[in-house]
Amino acid sequence: MSELAAGWRVEVALPLAGVATVYLIGWTRLALRSPVRCRGRLIGRLALALAGLTALAVALLALHDAAHESFAAHMAQHLLLIAVAVPTLLLADPLPAGLWSLPASARRVARNLLAPRAPLRRAGCALTRLPVAWTLHAAAVWLWHVPVAYDAALASGLLHDAEHLVFVGTAALFWWPVIDPAPRLTAAPLGWRIVYLVLGAFQSAALGVVLVAAPRPLYAYGAIDDQALGGVLMWGVGGAVDMAAVLVLVHRFLTAGERGTRLPSLTASGGQGTMSRFDT
Repeated sequence: MSELAAGWRVEVALPLAGVATVYLIGWTRLALRSPVRCRGRLIGRLALALAGLTALAVALLALHDAAHESFAAHMAQHLLLIAVAVPTLLLADPLPAGLWSLPASARRVARNLLAPRAPLRRAGCALTRLPVAWTLHAAAVWLWHVPVAYDAALASGLLHDAEHLVFVGTAALFWWPVIDPAPRLTAAPLGWRIVYLVLGAFQSAALGVVLVAAPRPLYAYGAIDDQALGGVLMWGVGGAVDMAAVLVLVHRFLTAGERGTRLPSLTASGGQGTMSRFDT
């Protein structure tokens, strides 16, 4: 199996650097316009955004070469994308900062595109409904781990990048109704969100079990112990992240129940003004 690339990949590093720069510009503008009481939450969101972008960089750059030599490294790469980078970025609630990075005229256009009855917003609502998002994400994970598709991605840099884009896109759909960042798309009841995450943990564990229990190597790597280690990572780490999210939701539900308050979004600012101006 040939090594497809080495070192830093400019086609990946430059877009990541561009996204980080745009976010920092928007975050700075937003911070300057926000009330003092919102500064702590803004700093937290900045930390989450930078952590998510760092996870993307580690997965797509630092682990790129190793992922072509080791199945376990490849699974670690996928888990960083699906279970770390995407949910962390959504927890950062990046839309307000992203919008503030734009000129005023572009912000007005973006606000119209994201209006409640706009086609783009309606499409987002449809794709983040719990059954749809869960099915799309599970299908992407399982289909890309079919040996023919998996080995084809290893042999083609373009197809490998397409695989990662699919993982990031469907993971964003999967996590969106759980984290509920701006723009608010799917107001799923808490109980259904908990069931949804438990089922997500089960499907990750099922794929891990298949990989661990396979009597022979399924992929071009050819090492059964390496494949088993990758299966353990999928089984253990993927399921652990989902179940940790379940515990967070249960805690918030119990806390809200004790206070007799409505359960807020995981990214709710808790205040009015500039931070939530584009939260429509």
